[in-house]
Amino acid sequence: MKNKIFIALTLLSFIFIKQSIGCTNFLFTKGATADGSVIVTYNADSHTLFGELYFYPAADWPVGSKLDIYDWDTGKHLGQIDQVPHTYKVIGNMNEHQVVIGETTYGGRKELLHQKDAILDYGSMIYITLQRAATAREAIRIMAELMDKYGYASEGESFSIADKNEVWIMEVIGKGNYEKGAVWVAVRIPDGYVSAHANQARITTFKYQKQNKWDDPNATVFNSPDVISFARKYLGYKGTDKEFSFSDFYAPVNFEGARFCEIRVWSMFKSINKNFAQQKKYMEYASGKKLVYDDKNHFCTNRMPLYIKPDHKLTVHEIMNLMRDHLENTPFDMRKDWGAQPYHIPYRWRPLVWDCCGKKYFNERATATQQTGFTFVAQLRNWLPDPIGGILWFGVDDAANTVYVPIYAGSTRPPETYAQGNGSMIEWSDNAAFWVFNQVSNLAYMRYDSIHPYIAKYQQQLENKYIAYTSAIDLAAQSLYKKDPKLAIEFVTDFSVNTANSTVQFWKKLYHFLFMKFKDGNIMKSRGMQILDNGNGKNIPLYPYQPGYSKQWYKTLVEKTGDKFLYPE
Repeated sequence: MKNKIFIALTLLSFIFIKQSIGCTNFLFTKGATADGSVIVTYNADSHTLFGELYFYPAADWPVGSKLDIYDWDTGKHLGQIDQVPHTYKVIGNMNEHQVVIGETTYGGRKELLHQKDAILDYGSMIYITLQRAATAREAIRIMAELMDKYGYASEGESFSIADKNEVWIMEVIGKGNYEKGAVWVAVRIPDGYVSAHANQARITTFKYQKQNKWDDPNATVFNSPDVISFARKYLGYKGTDKEFSFSDFYAPVNFEGARFCEIRVWSMFKSINKNFAQQKKYMEYASGKKLVYDDKNHFCTNRMPLYIKPDHKLTVHEIMNLMRDHLENTPFDMRKDWGAQPYHIPYRWRPLVWDCCGKKYFNERATATQQTGFTFVAQLRNWLPDPIGGILWFGVDDAANTVYVPIYAGSTRPPETYAQGNGSMIEWSDNAAFWVFNQVSNLAYMRYDSIHPYIAKYQQQLENKYIAYTSAIDLAAQSLYKKDPKLAIEFVTDFSVNTANSTVQFWKKLYHFLFMKFKDGNIMKSRGMQILDNGNGKNIPLYPYQPGYSKQWYKTLVEKTGDKFLYPE
């Protein structure tokens, strides 16, 4: 039987695809956070994505207006859709009603990846929906209606959809050229629990709804009416409705889905729940090398749960730091294999899979990665007016090396340093946050174990300061809002813009300091962010520390070269 299952899975590998191993989302309900916020995180990972803060002002549109759709990933014009009479203000991935949407791409069945004449790609759908939805439930309904009407032009996607009260995960895959639109399912995360997704579909079995009860506050599942019947009609599903697993049928877990994708979910889950961390079966599953399948449908049976309960309620800063994970202190710790030497670098340059000596090998894929365009931690608070209650903690470039700056939902303009059009992936701008943070990150990648501690020091200091500031800003803004809402909105806008811009200026100074301190393989002596001189008044530094390489690196060098560098006695 094991051989039959292996053959079946080998055949399945030809009809399923893992496309973009990018993006990570963590989802936290109100009952799982220290202050009762709903929190959703997003690392938007792509080697061609320029990190900037999108901004769409609220607007009214004439009857008959059309909206041009350009594919978010490629910029290709896909067509036009009908515009609605009024659109909400959106800053980043948060709108004025504290609705937030993030995503990760999982690919899925190969025959469903392309749909002729489809207009709506996943990225456009996010920002269109944010301009139209006042709640998470409304966002799910709008997305479903848009896909039905205009077709779905992307691969399989998992979406994080949240408002100030609820968190949902919605998984979508197109119908290929069989039919127009997509099949999908959405599940609400129970209060007090935490979920995550990272380029692998995660919703398995669910309570199928023949008709969605959009107005039922107790509804915990929505789905397309044909999510199961489509699988039967075109793709050979023969099981019951009850045992139908969305992920296992439309995007089953294979080695890459576990080791490159689910491992990021596992690493976060084990950090917040000791009992989960002690479950060896989940680590084995995340390794990708011990997937277990049943005999009937060949569905994976040793998968992780969709959501878990944390051991304690998490603060917004703890959640920020979860986005900086490199699989530290696990058997997969990227700092400890030979690829990290000699500076214990928890990064590996692409390709992710590579050939050597006639065999295929791979690198680890962690939550924090070099190719992040932008990252956010969205904090949604139902006890405050929407312009004050929503804070998009926003950063650009690698989450491990960035600073999350607070952008209030009420902000009426983006900071200049993060604004669209200030630089691009093919245009340098000295005042663009993306390039400023990239300079510091890429410097750190050269000597990570020495340089990154300095980055982390100032990163944590600034974020702690900003979190403390927002408590005071909340109170002042709330007081102003009762008297003059417009003035309160101007107040939080100024705070957001000024804080973000000043952070970029500080990071420029940090780059100058680090470049001087670590140039030419030296480590110059310093105090604070000032290189120390030798005391003779001529701006000549103290003689630098020259640490060389690690003992393990020297040992390996000797093993590889023998007596070539042996110093004669």
